[in-house]
Amino acid sequence: MTPEEVKQLIEAGLPGAEVEVSGDGSKFEARVVSADFAGLNTVKRHQKVFATVNEHIASGAIHALTLKTLTPEEAAG
Repeated sequence: MTPEEVKQLIEAGLPGAEVEVSGDGSKFEARVVSADFAGLNTVKRHQKVFATVNEHIASGAIHALTLKTLTPEEAAG
């Protein structure tokens, strides 16, 4: 799996999110900025992102995904 494929999965599950993904094929790091995160704690934010890729984690295509989740206001500040 490529970083671009992971990015597309997250974007499909969180329309309007700004997503950046880096990684080496099974271990990825993602920075996700979404207005959907407003009012949510870190755990809830991460759950929303993991829901977009769970199938690929379960299959082993994604071994690890490290997240940084921000609202647009947090990203700007």
